[in-house]
Amino acid sequence: MQIQLIQGQFSQRDAMALINDLIRTKIKFHESRIEVDASEEDIKSREAKIIFLQNQLHTMRLQFNNLDQEININASIEIE
Repeated sequence: MQIQLIQGQFSQRDAMALINDLIRTKIKFHESRIEVDASEEDIKSREAKIIFLQNQLHTMRLQFNNLDQEININASIEIE
């Protein structure tokens, strides 16, 4: 099953807001799981994922600040 989540052209501002919200939601998900998961290995894995997502968000902001054009975004979720 595949869900087309995002498809279209967005202004730099709208694209940044949309992606920022998606990444922030994923970070909050991992943070909420850290609070309930007891396994130290799982906590470390989730912390690493959070850091990775924060770095990706920072990189995106830097790249988007240099763009003055519409941004094409295509994102889908594939469920197996």
